[in-house]
Amino acid sequence: MANPYVVLVQLRMRAQTVYRASFAIEVVASLGATVSGFGEIYVIFASIPALGGLDFAAAVLVFAIGHVSFSLADLVVGHLDALPTYLRAGTLDAFLLRPLPVLAQLVTAEISLRRFGRTAAGAAIAAVALTHAAVAWSPAKAALLAVTVVSGAALFAGLFVAAAAVQFWLVEGTEFTASFVYGGNYAAQFPASVFSTPARVLFTFVVPAAFVAYLPVLTLLDLPGAGVLGWCSPVAAAAVWTVALLGWRAGLRHYTGAGS
Repeated sequence: MANPYVVLVQLRMRAQTVYRASFAIEVVASLGATVSGFGEIYVIFASIPALGGLDFAAAVLVFAIGHVSFSLADLVVGHLDALPTYLRAGTLDAFLLRPLPVLAQLVTAEISLRRFGRTAAGAAIAAVALTHAAVAWSPAKAALLAVTVVSGAALFAGLFVAAAAVQFWLVEGTEFTASFVYGGNYAAQFPASVFSTPARVLFTFVVPAAFVAYLPVLTLLDLPGAGVLGWCSPVAAAAVWTVALLGWRAGLRHYTGAGS
């Protein structure tokens, strides 16, 4: 028997690609965030030679890795932003009645393939940046790059789940939680050293955005300032998921249904 989650994902993907011209237009439109983010860095470097101790190629690499990590997470779980709608309409109750984990059902309820355009664009920028950055390649460096991207995507996915879990109490708190999720995304695309000390602490130890790209890139380029922290993206992702799953479980227990 086919896995029910796989079947759900396949059906969602097929439904989105039936009208190919419309799907292609949506993919191209989704590139706006990539273009604007890269344009921001390009404009900054038009006036200065370095940003936070990084040259243009290194800064673009931080941007690209952060962008790819977030877009992958957004592709898979970004639609959890809609949880407040389910709570207000009472449609979450239907998920509770099925003999499947609620979180898994919500994740497979909508896979927006049009967001894949941002992932592809970010990967292309990262590939170009890697050819210009001074990377002394080795098996360990290649492993670091792969682990960084996977861990960064997992970290942002955990943030999406944690933000969704908070909605069980706030219901109308989407904008509040989005400031951490999307703020973390923005912070991950820039060197942490450019932020003030309070912001640096926030985006390193509370919302660990610095572990998504900045610290791994320092290690990848053999630059000072990261040390062993450059390899700690999986640890940061695991910590975020621990908090997210505990919050999600507590949120489900707190939820009493639309009729009570």
